[in-house]
Amino acid sequence: MTAHAKIHPPAIVDPAARMGTDVEIGPFSVIGPQATIGEKTIVQSHVVIEGEVEIGTGNFVGHGAIIGAPPQDVSFSPERKTKVEIGNDNVIREYCTIHRGTAEGSATKIGDKNFLMAGAHVGHNCVVGNNVVIANNCLLAGFVRVDDGAFLGGGSTFHQFMHIGRLVMVQGSSAFGKDLPPFVIAAERNSVFGVNVVGLRRAGFSATDREEIKAAFKLVYTTRLNISQALRKAATMKFGAPAREFLDFVANAKKRGICPLKRGVERA
Repeated sequence: MTAHAKIHPPAIVDPAARMGTDVEIGPFSVIGPQATIGEKTIVQSHVVIEGEVEIGTGNFVGHGAIIGAPPQDVSFSPERKTKVEIGNDNVIREYCTIHRGTAEGSATKIGDKNFLMAGAHVGHNCVVGNNVVIANNCLLAGFVRVDDGAFLGGGSTFHQFMHIGRLVMVQGSSAFGKDLPPFVIAAERNSVFGVNVVGLRRAGFSATDREEIKAAFKLVYTTRLNISQALRKAATMKFGAPAREFLDFVANAKKRGICPLKRGVERA
């Protein structure tokens, strides 16, 4: 069902697809029967939206993007009911691929106001928060979680099940298989280089919060304490919510742990 949607004549839109007011569908795009596209969303040419896909309002989908294709999981069965959920005001540029979930009833989720640059891949069951930038040709494997405000530099790769914390800054052409705590700068292969001070300042963190995050970072990364010892010591110290967010992330890291500090680098 369409409500005042502007559909280019060569586009193929299934009559069962649901579209809000002022949706635009470009030429040669293919929109499947289970698609829901919110008002004022622009879908450019040669876009494929297949499977169960829910897209919110005010999104932009660039030429050649593919949203809702089956996951690249050899155990996936086509009869499984899985989906993609995308929020509002996202920019998804040319040739991005966003695959639907793999387990029955699961979803790949993208929040609001994210910017996915050309060629980015978001694998099955990823969860991307809000205000995230995923630069050109980034590859997110299955079940990757990216928290609000992270910036993932172009050409970087992220192992399945890893977690990228809030306001992390990743340098381009990097690769990661361990979790990245919030507020850090990361680069190369599984390496942390310091605290994203500029990002914190731009995000409006107070000077006190920034200093406490630095102190928590140094406690975990630059003392001779192991992680468990550092966390025990942190529990006896006075930290505000942002520093506690950093410490809680470290405490709850996945089995592979957090990315280590680059040897010889001790700045925060």
